[in-house]
Amino acid sequence: MPATTPTIEGKPEMDLLRFATAGSVDDGKSTLIGRLLLDSKSIFEDQLEAVETTSRSRGYDYTDLALLTDGLRSEREQGITIDVAYRYFATPNRKFIIADTPGHVQHTRNMVTGASTADLGLVLVDARHGLTEQSHRHAVILSMLRVPHLVLVVNKMDLVGYDQEVFERIRKEFTSFATKLNVPDLESIPISALKGDNVVHRGENMPWYDGPSLMHHLEHVHFASDRDLVDARFPVQYVVRPKSDEFHDYRGYAGQVAGGVFRPGDDVLVLPSGMTSKIAGIDLFDREIGEAFPPMSVNIRLEDDLDVSRGDMICRPANAPKPSQDIDAMICWMTTEPLKPRQKLAIKHTTRTGRALVKDIQYRMDVNTLHRDVETKELGLNEIGRVRLRTTVPLLCDPYSKNRTTGSFILIDEATGAPSAPE
Repeated sequence: MPATTPTIEGKPEMDLLRFATAGSVDDGKSTLIGRLLLDSKSIFEDQLEAVETTSRSRGYDYTDLALLTDGLRSEREQGITIDVAYRYFATPNRKFIIADTPGHVQHTRNMVTGASTADLGLVLVDARHGLTEQSHRHAVILSMLRVPHLVLVVNKMDLVGYDQEVFERIRKEFTSFATKLNVPDLESIPISALKGDNVVHRGENMPWYDGPSLMHHLEHVHFASDRDLVDARFPVQYVVRPKSDEFHDYRGYAGQVAGGVFRPGDDVLVLPSGMTSKIAGIDLFDREIGEAFPPMSVNIRLEDDLDVSRGDMICRPANAPKPSQDIDAMICWMTTEPLKPRQKLAIKHTTRTGRALVKDIQYRMDVNTLHRDVETKELGLNEIGRVRLRTTVPLLCDPYSKNRTTGSFILIDEATGAPSAPE
């Protein structure tokens, strides 16, 4: 049956776009987000007054919009983003969640975290400096994370006299690099985040540019079809058994839909046990609904009283993931201690946990040239490479190209509990 656009009780699905910023230090990511929030009237007057006061106290002759997102004291002192800052705003056309990610190489892992759930990635480039190693690294990571829409944002055009040749040179260089990656949709926009040109409004300083403003592109980019609405996947997070007389017979399985569309009456298969049943009902908060789809969090009730627990997956009998303990994956290593063959780590895949042995490091990728170093014996901090793992429990996974949720995992250092390498 072909996939259709999901609805809730006849109403269209909420149009929520998640996007992440990426780029080098001082390319203006936080300033850009501040400009988006300011010009779209998404900040309160007292917030703006506080930022203006802080800017004046530092001797600036302009309002430092980066202060709207850089919330940590160390971020404000150093003038850089360290942690991922999430901001929420809406326009009449769409709702947005922004992940303002750090540009410093030391904090690449935070950039990976912010981009891992993004529908769109903004790669900012300083017009004065052009593409840098971090521009390449972040573009590779966004591609590896299968972020389906990329926007090259050439910032600080005011500092190069709004020169069209500067923009075209950077655009052509990045487009050439992107052809080596899996980038299905790429847009290029010249802006000045400080002055506001082409951010929310077009401005008059670049008459040679006839494309959309950044906000117009964000409001109209089509991303609903990026979700997997064919392969039904529901990782069970929690078994709901209310301790009350009114609901003493209630048994629901709580979790977030990772793929496909579930409806009451559907035949389902529970993995890894292989037991089958039908969906008796789907509950959302305090009401029953007619269908559930990504990324909704719901309770699914089954007609049969089966042994289902956290880490199991509910799917369709004729379209189920194949359990596997031998995994090949691209990873970004996130700790100072290098990853080496025979290393043992904890692994978390959807709601399922286990342990993993690094059988082999197949190659390390050079983020500038995309060259594969097959002679490497380890992966260092922030390096990207392909590894082969053996897990203690079967993982119910799909190819990452089909499903970003069931096709990804996190490796965790058991001694420290620190996440080491999302795939």
